[in-house]
Amino acid sequence: MCELLSHDEYNRIAAQLAPKSMCFIDGEFRPSLSGKTIPTTNPATGQIIAQLAAGNAADVDLAVSAAKIAFNDQRWCSLHPNERKHVLINLCHLVETHKHELAVLESMDSGKPIRDCELIDIPEFIHVVKWHAELIDKIYDQSAPVGPNAVAMVVREPIGVVAAVLPWNFPLLMLAWKIGPALAAGCSMVIKPAAQTSLTALRIAELALEAGLPRGILNIVTGTGVEVGEPLGRHKDVDMVTFTGSTATGKRFLSYSAESNLKKVVLECGGKNPCIVLEDAEHLDKVAAFAVQAAFWNMGENCSAGSRLIVHKSIKSKLLERIKAHACEWKTGDPLNPANHLGALIDKCHFAKVANYIQLGKESNASLIFGGECIDGAFIHPTIFDDVMPDDALAQEEIFGPVLSIITVSSFDEAIAVANNSDYGLSASVFTSHAKRAIRAAQSIKAGTVTVNCFGEGDITTPFGGYKQSGFGGRDNSIHAHDQFTELKTIWIDLSDDSDDSLD
Repeated sequence: MCELLSHDEYNRIAAQLAPKSMCFIDGEFRPSLSGKTIPTTNPATGQIIAQLAAGNAADVDLAVSAAKIAFNDQRWCSLHPNERKHVLINLCHLVETHKHELAVLESMDSGKPIRDCELIDIPEFIHVVKWHAELIDKIYDQSAPVGPNAVAMVVREPIGVVAAVLPWNFPLLMLAWKIGPALAAGCSMVIKPAAQTSLTALRIAELALEAGLPRGILNIVTGTGVEVGEPLGRHKDVDMVTFTGSTATGKRFLSYSAESNLKKVVLECGGKNPCIVLEDAEHLDKVAAFAVQAAFWNMGENCSAGSRLIVHKSIKSKLLERIKAHACEWKTGDPLNPANHLGALIDKCHFAKVANYIQLGKESNASLIFGGECIDGAFIHPTIFDDVMPDDALAQEEIFGPVLSIITVSSFDEAIAVANNSDYGLSASVFTSHAKRAIRAAQSIKAGTVTVNCFGEGDITTPFGGYKQSGFGGRDNSIHAHDQFTELKTIWIDLSDDSDDSLD
């Protein structure tokens, strides 16, 4: 495990950073063709870190063209699988070498606490990319059982030019979730990082070139969703879009696909995830620790956040006392201070949105039992509302902030009904000491991931994605993520003996 540095050491690293801020196209950093820039700001301080290239459709055309040429001449996909594997592993080694720099850059750009960047995001980036790299020379294609008169091969081929549109809440980790399987499959890529958090993606592109990735295979175009994301979604030379972000934005990419070249689209979208605690749950202190982590990790800016705590009435009071005790341990403040578990929300606009939900809760019939403080347009302390009704806005809408809503139930069936009372279905947790009830709950909850007696998302070996309006078209992580960046081809070879016997 990575050891944390001191607050002073992180500040010294921050003072020495000189982040790249231009688009990365065909192996070179380039200003936007328009010459325009947009600021990227430290959410915790309000200070401008860099002026990013403000890409637009012309820059998208340039990047897609470079990616298409690189794919068509097979400079990457035709390399021996072992060679491609070692390039990606070299990238992982370089990320390890520059881990403190990347962690500080990520924290400053996103407001994430440095402890999470160091202990979670950087190690997971390395693990994800390395895991998919190791698959490159270990996945076998197939032959079909077609009898003695033919040979039928079922083979995977890289899908082509992949556009990846990233969210701002986990910039490095979501980048790894996309580039790991896509590059392993042999695709070329155009990445659109979130406008608020582009700096680490640009640094990774630079390190990937140093690691031996050919020019044109990994391209980064910075800018807004309207100026960069939409042109990527509509581009006829883009073969696939993989997107992580809001459901509303994800739906647009389905429209863009239908209106252009019917490109493949994979969406990982929002969530309003339930955490069910039944009356027979054991070790309530551990349950409380998981519930707090689920609700407040990454400031609640997490699509799989357990923002709805559905708890049986018979144990609610005991559980809530423990939850409040654990919530007190989650300190909020300067993201570069490793003592803090919570940093700043991504920007003032999002801060205002979350603060409005907290005000709405205060004005409703719900009871504010913990937190609720909003400070300096950047920081929001962990906040807990009790007596929330299943149809209230606090229970139905994705707040994407450190706000936990408590919903009281009196039976197993009611808990399941409340859990499924949502447009979303990304993840869920259930706590019970009864194995049969745990399995029944996991089978009954409409969600892509259900954890039992813990909070989590599985790991790189398990697919991650959602039911209903939480996802579309595929899954991140696992071998299934690798497959979605490929096309299946059948090759049929006729072996029937009908040839001309006169031919030698």
